[in-house]
Amino acid sequence: MADIERLAAWHSPAMVCYRRNRIAGAAYFFTITLLDRHSTALTDQIVALGSVMRSCRFRHPFSLTAIVVLPDHMHCIWTLPEGDSDYSIRWSLIKASFTRVTALGRAKTAKRERGLWQRRFWEHTIRDDLDLQRHVEYIHFNPVKHGHVRQVKDWPCSSFHRYVRQQVLPLDWAATVDDINQGFGE
Repeated sequence: MADIERLAAWHSPAMVCYRRNRIAGAAYFFTITLLDRHSTALTDQIVALGSVMRSCRFRHPFSLTAIVVLPDHMHCIWTLPEGDSDYSIRWSLIKASFTRVTALGRAKTAKRERGLWQRRFWEHTIRDDLDLQRHVEYIHFNPVKHGHVRQVKDWPCSSFHRYVRQQVLPLDWAATVDDINQGFGE
């Protein structure tokens, strides 16, 4: 009987175990989403989000290859330091700090969500240079895909502008939704 009880507890919905790919020093693509998909909290509080992310990077370093922040979700690519694969602690700190600093999402939901963030996040390990390029393009094109702007250059909360300053991409890259074959990303 004890074996059946242990097996039942192991399959319990309260005991969810996410399978994450963890490779020390790897690059990862992430999607982080607010619980309320109609919220504009991330862009409304973009200064606070930037401050929280810089604070996390100081305590738990990572390099930020690309990022786009939309009103209700964000995509980014991080590369973790050699010997480090703990991106979950970083996202936990960013989510908790942003919630605390902005005083948003105080009420907890039944699933322990803090009322602001979806509990989980999407993670994808970048496999090679082509995979990296496609995910960077996906990130930069995302505001156009979601109808926030007609041109990539018009979305202010994106690393696209850094890529233009560094002459990695031209200002008119993917000028409009009609100009690009959307075969990038996932």
